[in-house]
Order: sequence, then structure tokens, then C-alpha cells
Amino acid sequence: MRIARFSIDGNVAFGAVEGDSPDDLVLDIIKGIPYADFELSGVKVPLSKVRLLPPVLPSKVVAIGRNYAEHAAELGNEVPDIPVAFLKPSTAVTGPGDPIAYPSFSSELHHEAELAVVIGRMCREVPRERVKDVIFGYTCANDVTARDVQQRENQWARAKGFDTSCPLGPWVETGLDPAAIAEGLAIQCTVNGEQRQLGRTSDMVRSVEDLIVHITEAMTLLPGDVILTGTPAGVGPLNVGDEVAVTIEGIGTLTNKVIKRD
Repeated sequence: MRIARFSIDGNVAFGAVEGDSPDDLVLDIIKGIPYADFELSGVKVPLSKVRLLPPVLPSKVVAIGRNYAEHAAELGNEVPDIPVAFLKPSTAVTGPGDPIAYPSFSSELHHEAELAVVIGRMCREVPRERVKDVIFGYTCANDVTARDVQQRENQWARAKGFDTSCPLGPWVETGLDPAAIAEGLAIQCTVNGEQRQLGRTSDMVRSVEDLIVHITEAMTLLPGDVILTGTPAGVGPLNVGDEVAVTIEGIGTLTNKVIKRD
């Protein structure tokens, strides 16, 4: 099931996305919130009539660096012995179709297409055999990075945590199995229609299960929290006016445009 969060007539709701053709998609409005047991209301609105919002509002985004060997190599880095985790604040999150504001303190902005895992229940110290139980679903993400700032500052908080640096969407796909991710889903990034990144989730150094076990050893994850699983090779520059799109097989496409920050 595809679960979207949207705004219509000033109201915010969740809905199940139905249909296959982009022009015919509709939302069946959900009663309540999707993390608990919920019912579909039967009230349906065309997707074209609503504004899609970030599919979740995480208390935190936990991101993993250098989880694809070719990406680590293209930036002159080794694959680390243990996962490199960092945080992006909730204020970094933005939705499908929303602008990415080019930060004033950077002159080298990069795209990073990533598979995002959405947590469905509060969890801590999750054993490997229970990982599937805490996953709500998956969505597309762009770990937008001020590369020049990342290279000159030891901590990545500013380079990867600035406002609008974490586009998510267009919805959460709840039907993907971790086995399908291990077998390999295609991840693609285009800029102005030109392909920049193309990889597969099977190229991840550490699996979704590995990452959730590792992260929850240290911190409690809450419903709606997001884990970014790393990016394939091919990262590159974004400029004001560019349209960047992240497409993940079995999920959909997240599209954003880069604007000058006010």
C-alpha cells in the first residue's frame, strides 16, 4: 500500500494512493494515523487536487554515510569498518514538489539519491529477527549535501542539516520486503532529465537489517522516524534552477527544484 500525507482545503490528512496511471491516481482518506490500525474512509479525492506533503514528520532522520563502496571511492574515502551515522534535523525535511533552497554558505551543492526506511513503532535494541516488525515502509530521499562545507568541517551538521536538505516522498510504500531490497531495487537520480546516478540497493555494504540493529543499539526510534541508507556513485552538482528527481523501483519518483535561498 502507498500511504501519502497531503493537504486539501487547509486540512492535512493521510490517504492510501490507488490507481496505476499517474493521471488517474486517487487518495482514499485514512481514518486516524497510519502507524496504528486504521480504516479507509471510502472518501476519495484525486491526487491532482491535493498538495502532497512530506509523507512523515520524523522526530529525527538518521543517515548513513559511505554505505555504497563506489560512492565512497568517488570521493576518495574507504568503506568504514562500522557504519558512519549522522543526524539530519526535522527542519531539514521537505516534501515532493517543494523547493530545495541553495544555502548561502555553500558554493557546491550535491544530490544524493537514497532509499529511506520509515519506522512504524517505538523501538530500541531491535534484534535482527524483529527488524521487519518495526518498519512501516520505504520512501525516496535526497540527502542534499553542501559538499564544500562537508569537506572543510569535521562535523556534517551544517553540510547535511540545513533547511530543505532532506526531501522525502512522494509517499511511503508499505509493501516492500527487505528481501527484495537485498536482491536489488534500482535507484536513479536525474537532473533536468539527464541521468546522474544509477545503482541498486543490493550494492549497499550493510543491509537495512544491519543498520537498524546498529542504530537502535544507541537510540530509541519513534514512529515516523527515517533512516537514510546511503547513496550510489554518481553524486554531482546542483545549481539554482535545476530540477532533480529521485526514482526508486517499486516506490515512485521524488522531484524537487533548486531555488536561491531568500
